[in-house]
Amino acid sequence: MINNILRSIIYFVVFVLLQVLFLNNIHYLRIATPFLYLYCIIKMPIGVSRTGVLIFSFATGLIIDMFSNTPGMHAGACALVGLLREPIIHFLQGEDIADGLYPSYKSFGYAGFIRYVALFVLIHHVTLFLIEALTLFDPVFLLVRVGASVIMTILSICAVELFNFESQKVGE
Repeated sequence: MINNILRSIIYFVVFVLLQVLFLNNIHYLRIATPFLYLYCIIKMPIGVSRTGVLIFSFATGLIIDMFSNTPGMHAGACALVGLLREPIIHFLQGEDIADGLYPSYKSFGYAGFIRYVALFVLIHHVTLFLIEALTLFDPVFLLVRVGASVIMTILSICAVELFNFESQKVGE
């Protein structure tokens, strides 16, 4: 248990620093930016109270906002996906998911984990970019930007998950 908490704290610090120092400066074709910090919210164990997930998600977004000079945009988008995380898991995986299980390739299967990440990231990015734009003036550019960022983020999260051997242990 202490191992999992310590590992989660280290992941949180590493992914937030990686996001703030490097990934926020990546704008592939001036359109797409990967948001790898979402991995910390995605990998929270199943069964954590909805309030706990919401507070952690909001705090994560707020920390990214403070370092990215984006007042409340990430906090709002993260709070929404934190609120919807449990219903997304139950919608995609069914109601009989064991508490304490960490979402991973092993626990959800490859296709199940990718569907979970894709829906989670899509909801986050649509919310984030709509808040950022505050208009539907150029919907094609908005769709391209959301789509490209979603693809980059999903690929980044799935690549990290491939190398995350510790998350493959169930019920540690």
